[in-house]
Amino acid sequence: MELNHGADTTLFAGLQQLRAEKLAPAAPDTIVVCDTHWFSTVEHVAAAHERRTGNYTSDELPRGMSAVPYDLRGDPELARAWADLAERRDDCWITAIDDPHLPIHYPTVNLLGFLQGDERWMSVSICQTGEPYDFLLAGELLGQAVAASDRRVVVLASGGLSHRFWPLRQFRDHEAADPDLHIRTPEACAADRQVIAWMKAGEHGAIVDYLPEYTKHAPEGRFGHYLMMLGALGGTACRARGVQFGEYESVSGTGQAHIWFDPE
Repeated sequence: MELNHGADTTLFAGLQQLRAEKLAPAAPDTIVVCDTHWFSTVEHVAAAHERRTGNYTSDELPRGMSAVPYDLRGDPELARAWADLAERRDDCWITAIDDPHLPIHYPTVNLLGFLQGDERWMSVSICQTGEPYDFLLAGELLGQAVAASDRRVVVLASGGLSHRFWPLRQFRDHEAADPDLHIRTPEACAADRQVIAWMKAGEHGAIVDYLPEYTKHAPEGRFGHYLMMLGALGGTACRARGVQFGEYESVSGTGQAHIWFDPE
């Protein structure tokens, strides 16, 4: 089947450009991935492995991602430092886990072929019972752990914008990228564009204020991936302007865009 009318998505080229123009010059020691497919329930969890290797097959879409090899050096020191900061509080729960059987998820694996160099990689979960202030606080503590370390760290919020798929019998009519035709609803498309505009303007406080309305369009992972990244960058006081790589596109009805924020 010819997807997207035979045209290439801009999302792949956008990641390649992001790496060349932003990630490689940043020369991180560690990349932290806020992974929207890793749902935890009673705490935020950090992968604290020295190394993770294997082959990944997606249980959601095995014909699309099958036996994909991965090999990541981890950063257990940073994972444990982050968890230790939460141990001193009664309003945040973070656990560092190095269980060799801990699953890995595709919002991490998907990035490797485009972005991975020789840096360490550490995935963190999205706590599905978390509220915006929980994600912001976890991100704030992550920023403190980074500041107390000798690491240069990039935080990647790996997840989408609005996140509702088309019903199965309509799904194959909406696999192209044009957001005006294929995002699940016109209202979700407009909401995504407003959030992107605020990101590019550095108006992160406006996004946080908008979350009760934006939640109607089911932002992926309760938008925890963005909020944790924002917490690490300074929270609602952050004024970092976003630089977009590639276009805003639909992926099967969900809103997707790559946006980079340089620290202020």
